[in-house]
Amino acid sequence: MTITLGANRYGKAETRVVRVTRDGETHRIKDLNVSISLSGDMDAVHLSGDNSAVLPTDTQKNTVFAFARKHGIGEIEEFGLLLARHFVTSQPTIRHARVEIEEYAWERVGDGGHSFVRSGREVRTALVHSDGPDGPESVVSGLKDLLVLNSTGSEFHGFIRDEYTTLEPTRDRILATAVTARWRHRGVDAAWGASYERARRCLLEAFAGTHSLSLQQTLYQMGRRVLEECAEICEVRLSLPNKHHFAVDLTPFGMDNDNEVFFAADRPYGLIEGTVLDDEAPAAPEAWN
Repeated sequence: MTITLGANRYGKAETRVVRVTRDGETHRIKDLNVSISLSGDMDAVHLSGDNSAVLPTDTQKNTVFAFARKHGIGEIEEFGLLLARHFVTSQPTIRHARVEIEEYAWERVGDGGHSFVRSGREVRTALVHSDGPDGPESVVSGLKDLLVLNSTGSEFHGFIRDEYTTLEPTRDRILATAVTARWRHRGVDAAWGASYERARRCLLEAFAGTHSLSLQQTLYQMGRRVLEECAEICEVRLSLPNKHHFAVDLTPFGMDNDNEVFFAADRPYGLIEGTVLDDEAPAAPEAWN
């Protein structure tokens, strides 16, 4: 038997950094969770414990803080590319950098410019891969925890029935989900903020505008709308948990229930996942990992 070292990477996960930009009395906040993974000439550290090729994960954490101060934080895709390029160009043993970022939104409150409340919006995400400015690079933007619900306009019937099936078909149900969506850009120079808002709007419009016969159908329409309206995006991946709402039986209390009172179930739940892509999109196998 021959034993070899396979693919590997290492890094600092979930560095929480908050950057306050002070424009006089008006302040702006960027609140991020940054995870870094590096790979390259790392055989020796695994096989013999030789650390000479290793940039400490503590240094990676410190770099996040230093870059937040030195460069500021604009769009998270830009910040991710800045970090990734730094690691692969500053250290000869590092060949590839992966930077994943989550952004938590804050909204200004009150008459002053320095009071904030955590926004109820979704979490914005970005995933950057880089072999350096002259090598392959990819950017995947996205969001998670985007809570949406249609109180009607959703059906589910015509499905397989076997000896274990108890679910009754329905022509009118609540359709609710917490959207996780990621979309791959054709290049690494998009107008990130505008692109994000456009993709988000497309997802919401397609969810609201689709008379759904299944959550799978809704998923496809959401991804399709993004690709149709966002030329800079070539692939969309969606994960949609079906947040089941069951009509409560009120007959024991002498009451009817015409789809008005529901029990919002926590688990188990259906999980629908899928990819919608432009067939001419360039392949980017690293972009999602």
